[in-house]
Amino acid sequence: MDKYYYFLSELPFLKFGQRPQIKKKEFIEEASKWLSEKDLCSLCDTSSNNFYIRNNKIAAIREYQRFEKQLREELVLYRKGAQKDKNKKTQILNSSSIEGNPLEVEKKLLLSRWKFIEEREAGNNFNFTMVSLYFLKLQILERLSTFNKAKGKITFKALCKVRT
Repeated sequence: MDKYYYFLSELPFLKFGQRPQIKKKEFIEEASKWLSEKDLCSLCDTSSNNFYIRNNKIAAIREYQRFEKQLREELVLYRKGAQKDKNKKTQILNSSSIEGNPLEVEKKLLLSRWKFIEEREAGNNFNFTMVSLYFLKLQILERLSTFNKAKGKITFKALCKVRT
């Protein structure tokens, strides 16, 4: 437990919407100094995009995988038009989380993931679960920091340009 205490206490605070002060690669490099090889392998296998339910030893990560899978399933149903009744209750999605332009919707979905992870942090101070949850949040912030509205518009216009 003491190795987690020192490792976690030296990490920068993560806040949704702010560029992280540490990158994933730097985090893994620092983690390799503190974690056992087995824990490091488990950590490297932790991904915010992973929705395949596996026998992860960390219950909070398994919960996140179930949440991610359910979120994606609800998005599929919504995008297929299967949810014609917008008042229909879903587990994760609500009308406000899927309204707006694609960038706004993606940010709202990332915030939903962030909040889910934050709920799992309670009671997990200075243990491997907290290290794994921190890593998930770091991945979300890195994804969020890649969004660039100006570059996105340029790319969109280039893709939509009618070729003659």
